[in-house]
Amino acid sequence: MHHQYPSILLESAVNELSRLPGVGKKTALRLALHLLKQDKQDVIRFAEAIRNFREEIRYCSCCYNISDTEICSICASAKRNHRVVCVVETIRDVMAIENTGQHQGIYHVLGGIISPMDGIGPDDLTVDRLEERVKRGDVDEVIFALSATIEGDTTNFYLFRKLSVYPVQITAIARGVSVGDELEYADEITLGRSIINRLPFEKTI
Repeated sequence: MHHQYPSILLESAVNELSRLPGVGKKTALRLALHLLKQDKQDVIRFAEAIRNFREEIRYCSCCYNISDTEICSICASAKRNHRVVCVVETIRDVMAIENTGQHQGIYHVLGGIISPMDGIGPDDLTVDRLEERVKRGDVDEVIFALSATIEGDTTNFYLFRKLSVYPVQITAIARGVSVGDELEYADEITLGRSIINRLPFEKTI
């Protein structure tokens, strides 16, 4: 069904908004009309915030977390144990684990997981940089905190093969009964407990 818009400007705004995940044309129209009712300065501030975020945001050169600076605040913190590195898929997983308050170390964001079906191989991820960190001897323990899916397990196993040649302890978060496939949806208590109760990776195979 083709909507007739009274204005090309409105139509163009709706088209852009409807490209967001989970936003259909109807919702996009509602959002656009909502923005139209707002104070002009508020809408300009909204647009600027998104533009600045896209143009200025950086990725930490150490762990690949989102950052405003060259090194993120977690990697720069003297309070963290820099010899324990928690490996996660995405930035959202860093946020989920940080919310538990149970990880005192630092992170390594892979940027995804190995998924041949989606054409994602190790070279598309930050695997080499993780190996470099371990190779340099900067790390005592690597914790695998990837999702409990076939792709997650494949990635864990691939990383284990790569890293087990170095003198580093490799552990995996405990698979709590209520830890879903996606780390970010696990409740904080369960996720926190699964970090505390982590196991040597060999025992999880």
